[in-house]
Amino acid sequence: MANIDREKHPLDLQEVEPSPVEETPSQSKDGYFPDSSNAPKGTHHLGLHSQHSSIWWLSRIQKYSSYAFSAFAAAHITNTSLIPLLTRSVPASEPYLLLTRPYYQGLPFEPLLVVIPLYAHILSGLALRVARRNLAAKRYGEGTSSPEGWKTFFTSKFWPSVSGISKLGFAMTPLVVGHVVINRAVPQGFAGGSSNVNLGYVSHAFAKHPAVSFAGFAALLGVGCWHITWGWAKWLGWTPDQTTAMGGEREVIKKRRWYIINGLAAALTTLWMAGGIGVVGRGGEAPGWVGRGYDEMYRSIPVIGRWM
Repeated sequence: MANIDREKHPLDLQEVEPSPVEETPSQSKDGYFPDSSNAPKGTHHLGLHSQHSSIWWLSRIQKYSSYAFSAFAAAHITNTSLIPLLTRSVPASEPYLLLTRPYYQGLPFEPLLVVIPLYAHILSGLALRVARRNLAAKRYGEGTSSPEGWKTFFTSKFWPSVSGISKLGFAMTPLVVGHVVINRAVPQGFAGGSSNVNLGYVSHAFAKHPAVSFAGFAALLGVGCWHITWGWAKWLGWTPDQTTAMGGEREVIKKRRWYIINGLAAALTTLWMAGGIGVVGRGGEAPGWVGRGYDEMYRSIPVIGRWM
């Protein structure tokens, strides 16, 4: 092939001498790193804002509210499962429930361990989805400040995908609300209030309405234990998708973590059911006027009470 005259082909690559940048840090007006002494409040030495976004704060609220609610769950599984498993008797387990009840069913512990964390966890989770949706819309599409943005707000275009943990949380919410209504709200309409609610109250429900009771408790315990286990795995950085390994090792670790987390969730569910359903659920009907009082309470449950 004939040699090509490079002077006639200016688009060919040419070797050029390196040259310095037009402006060095010392020559810039403010320098690459502004004087931190003159930086406005809320910034650090790199000149970046140190104030956190709403997503950061909502994530922290959701995370730390679960810490408080987990403390309540630990006390609850002890009273409703572990102690009945050890005593193998509902009457023998009742004193332990009555002894610890004031610590998480009265002021100030019930609001701090149950009410406030529960509301904070649910509402922050919903707010997080909206905040992340709006952020995605601003980055990749229409924001909600325009009519077009509000139209897309109700579509799935910019909404973040729902993780398995979130799906369990959505399913758990009505189950927890139902549990609170049956065990805390309904008894308040009767003399003695929630002090009438004990392990015998649960045993009576299983004896008189076994299908509904078993279905409700099994769903609550199953969904709840899986949500709690996977949630804690996420906070601790142990979920399969949080592994930092690469290549073939990543897939092995992901699969191993998946089996471990689900195994722990299954073990926790089995343990809770063993005491809560295997012992308490088989305690039998409450006798006399106590049992009649329980029947009236169950008939007062909204929606399903008319069939009980």
